[in-house]
Amino acid sequence: MEHIGFVGVGRMGANMARRLHDQGYRITAVQDRDPPVAQALAHELDCEAAATPARVAEVSQAIVTVVSDDTAMRAIYAEETPSSLLTFAKDRLFINCATITPSVHVEIEEAVERQGGGCLEACMASSITQARQGTLYLMCGGKAAAFDRAKPLLEALGSTIRYIGAAGEAAKVKALVNMVMNCNTAALAEGLGLGAALGLDVAVLREVFGQTGAASRVLETDGEDMQARAHECYFSAAHAAKDSGIALVLARSVGLNLPLAQATYEQYQRLVALGRGDLDKSGIAELTFKGRHA
Repeated sequence: MEHIGFVGVGRMGANMARRLHDQGYRITAVQDRDPPVAQALAHELDCEAAATPARVAEVSQAIVTVVSDDTAMRAIYAEETPSSLLTFAKDRLFINCATITPSVHVEIEEAVERQGGGCLEACMASSITQARQGTLYLMCGGKAAAFDRAKPLLEALGSTIRYIGAAGEAAKVKALVNMVMNCNTAALAEGLGLGAALGLDVAVLREVFGQTGAASRVLETDGEDMQARAHECYFSAAHAAKDSGIALVLARSVGLNLPLAQATYEQYQRLVALGRGDLDKSGIAELTFKGRHA
């Protein structure tokens, strides 16, 4: 599978394409809902800026998709639509990296297989830097044969490749990863915000958190940014809301009430409603620090 196409080349998709290009893969075509973004990357990688997803599939052996949500995923895989990836699905392998509802991954796998192709979800628990460096943490779901076929390419993209099980199963794990991460982020914002309101030295407070039971991965990645109000986006508040929402739907499907996840979801929804969904997830601190009003 030396000829690879990409659908969705925002910051994650573009850096994955760059990584594969560096590793000797031929990037044949890229496509994005924002054509100038695809055109710029195509010029950089010396490949085609495709007009449609169908064209990407036509000229590629494997197609990596990195889109934003269920609606976008269904659009690029729409059945009986000439511009769809399914138009040239026969014998192709599709690797879908978006965080979407698990049942949608099942739908897509079934649609691809009806057209004679293979399909794998490869959910990412990493960010832009890891995409560029090829150190993604990838959780995969789908047929074992599709996983085996995709594994060499995945190993060029990630340092940890986990096969979880059937289609949709990796997406469930990813939803829970992001749900817990989002809860941790909201809790950290409240702790640092309360500390600041009490007149504590927030830098010292972060150090103490890091050396005690308050330590967390998000303290390392987001604590300083919360203090400095530096919310350059690596994982947006809008995506945090989406992903917590997916987890809450899964919880309701098995009759569970998750009050912490619900409260976190509502906080991120507040940021989105205030027009700040484009902030990094650390931007939730704008709702908790005294004197900040998002």
